[in-house]
Amino acid sequence: MSTAKPRPTATRGGLAPAPSPSPSPAQPAVVLRKPVFTTIDKLLPQTHGHNLTARVLSARTVLDKPAARTRVAECLVGDPTATVLFTARNGQIEMLKPGNTVIFRNARIDMFKDTMRLAVDKWGLIEVVEEPADFKVNEDNNMSEIEYELVSVPPKKQERKK
Repeated sequence: MSTAKPRPTATRGGLAPAPSPSPSPAQPAVVLRKPVFTTIDKLLPQTHGHNLTARVLSARTVLDKPAARTRVAECLVGDPTATVLFTARNGQIEMLKPGNTVIFRNARIDMFKDTMRLAVDKWGLIEVVEEPADFKVNEDNNMSEIEYELVSVPPKKQERKK
């Protein structure tokens, strides 16, 4: 029995997709976990894998280079616990209009000038919610205004056993 994948077959309009392999009883089905949502006040520097729901409060473009097709905007997003700056890139900018409620999946915290920025890369997802959120945003607690400092801790010397 061959273990090679079947090759796509040629049709008049181009290539037809290869037939999908039937699931074998030896392979268990993939069980997906439900996402665990967090709040903005629980975010820590240099962490990743965050899922959260927030409302966009403001957005401003910080970089626009049409020749390089690069656009970057900083958007202030918040939930009932706090606010944080989100760094939106290219196609994400259109989704983050002030007043929109969005769900960030697999977001990460980047550090920029010793402050936290929320970001979503190619492994994450931003969803715009049709219905606006019914929570009031806590604008008094901005997590991006807190400065963090990287402190190097020297390793402990191990004592010799006599």
